[in-house]
Amino acid sequence: MRAVIVHEYGGTETLRVEDVPIPEPGANQVRVRVEASGVNFIDLYQLRGWYKVKLPHALGLEAGGVVDAVGSGVTDFRAGDRVACASAPGTYGEYTIAPAARVVPLPDDLDTKTATALMSQGITAHAMALGAFPLRPERVALIHAGAGGVGLLLTQIAKRAGARVITTVSTEAKAALSRAAGADDVIVYSQVDFEPEVRRLTGGAGVHVVYDSVGKDTFDRSLNVLRPRGTLVLFGQASGAVPPFDVQVLNQKGGLFLTRPSMGHYTATRDELLARARDVFAWVADGSLTVRVERTYPLEETGHALADLESRKTTGKLLVLP
Repeated sequence: MRAVIVHEYGGTETLRVEDVPIPEPGANQVRVRVEASGVNFIDLYQLRGWYKVKLPHALGLEAGGVVDAVGSGVTDFRAGDRVACASAPGTYGEYTIAPAARVVPLPDDLDTKTATALMSQGITAHAMALGAFPLRPERVALIHAGAGGVGLLLTQIAKRAGARVITTVSTEAKAALSRAAGADDVIVYSQVDFEPEVRRLTGGAGVHVVYDSVGKDTFDRSLNVLRPRGTLVLFGQASGAVPPFDVQVLNQKGGLFLTRPSMGHYTATRDELLARARDVFAWVADGSLTVRVERTYPLEETGHALADLESRKTTGKLLVLP
């Protein structure tokens, strides 16, 4: 089978597609014939060495496809089942091995590309908006990267929960996408500093929560736009890691809360994973959640896909199709 293998930490230009043996599922594992693999920032973090992995490393974590073999102890799945997963190392390849407990069955009315696009970003958005800081009416949220894959989904889920949503984006074209997703106010940060603009839009009160996937470039100002006892949900670092931080600043700025969650913290059990997946799948089916798949790439262009993601010039979800 063909797969993308990382031999040393570095840039996207170092990626190569190699012929490797088809893996065999072990106990409580399933083998999935991959039809689509999701492109995510965590892949870049692993490639760059920001998240350490054992090298050589088969890149990719998110996939949708069809089960073609199961290991001992697996009773929930059989060959031919349509599934998706977001924790199966090596999804940039024709086959991947996944823990059966982390695999989600797909409903008949949901196509594999859409399901794959939801597994990481959709469930992350669900976990942030309804878990890390539960939104409800009367709450005001600021969402950075509002036209990105998570940003568009998070905006829709936040509006579904009844919150007021302010987003930041880099261009007018992205602003239009963010408004279409339901954002009440959109700040084009290339034209205006989002910090005073958020203060203006909230009458000086600030927001209850900031959902920040950008990291280093936005962290300080994200804290500054929170109202007293507000929460910064830092769930990514697209611009780089936040430097060491003096927690006394949280006191000085009004008893703020800071959390650094990941999707895994909010899908810690199989029941929680399935519940969040069922929600986002059902919302797509009833039309209340729209998934934007912007572009697909062949396996040989995985490096190009990751470079496009890193450039932050894309919107919605990017997929690699083995």
